[in-house]
Amino acid sequence: MKAVQVVTFGRPAEVVKLNEVPDVGPPGPDEVVVAVEAAPINSSDFLIATGRYGYLPPLPATLGIEGVGRVVARGSQVKNLKEGDRTLVPVMTATWTERVKFTASWQRPLPENADVRQLSMVGVNPATAYLLLTDFVKIPRDGWVIQNGANSATARALIAIAKSLGIKTVNVVRREDVVAEVRSLGGDVVLVDSPDLAKQVARETGGAPILLGLDVVGGASTLNLMNCLAPKGVIVIYSAVSGQPFSGSSPRVIFAELSVRGFWLGHWNKTATAETTGAMYDHLVPMVASGAISAPVVATHGLEGFSEAIAQAAAFKGKVIFTPN
Repeated sequence: MKAVQVVTFGRPAEVVKLNEVPDVGPPGPDEVVVAVEAAPINSSDFLIATGRYGYLPPLPATLGIEGVGRVVARGSQVKNLKEGDRTLVPVMTATWTERVKFTASWQRPLPENADVRQLSMVGVNPATAYLLLTDFVKIPRDGWVIQNGANSATARALIAIAKSLGIKTVNVVRREDVVAEVRSLGGDVVLVDSPDLAKQVARETGGAPILLGLDVVGGASTLNLMNCLAPKGVIVIYSAVSGQPFSGSSPRVIFAELSVRGFWLGHWNKTATAETTGAMYDHLVPMVASGAISAPVVATHGLEGFSEAIAQAAAFKGKVIFTPN
């Protein structure tokens, strides 16, 4: 079978190839074999290809960290899925290939009427958004959270998930031209990042305390978020799309007792139980099926179109998705 693989670490356009790989073979008693229907290209895939990610597989390695597909074979002990069911592939399973095999634990059949491209993206960004909202600070209904990079895929999902939990969002963007778009997604407050962000946020929220800040940008934007937090607030850093080291305020950390935390879904997956994971996706999948959570898709490609797909994804103008089968 075919797979899109990184063969050596470097520039993705130069080091990613379409290779023949061994078939996954029959499932074990608690396993399923899934024909991959859709698998997105994420920024994590580029980081893996360049050798700068938190997890680097031995080479050559099939890329892709999430996806969705149809069960084509199941082991004798698998009760939660049957052949023909559409299901999520576990995060960090390499999906830029025709078939995958994994232990079926928390997986459920997915709704048939949902957009398979959107379902393929529920594993990483919506899951990250859900956990950022629920795992660090107990935010009451009608409480506030602030996030930067608010037009990113994770932030778009977070706006919808926050609404489902009764939480209000302050959404910080870097360009004026995306303000209207983020408002249309349901962002309660949308502001362009600036050094006086804290004053603007206080004015827009009536001075409501904000205990959770979510940073995907880094650089000076981290400091701007930090200045918006109430005493004992938590800022969670989960990426750094600016490519700059984050900056912060020592006096704010010391005298306002702020905490700075990091989050990576890969770490969470190592300790999450099947029950916890299943409950999370039970919350998220209906939101994706209804369209409440969605991300713009600019192109889909078979595996043979990997070069064009990678070039399009590198422009970061929307999601590009492989459709191997």
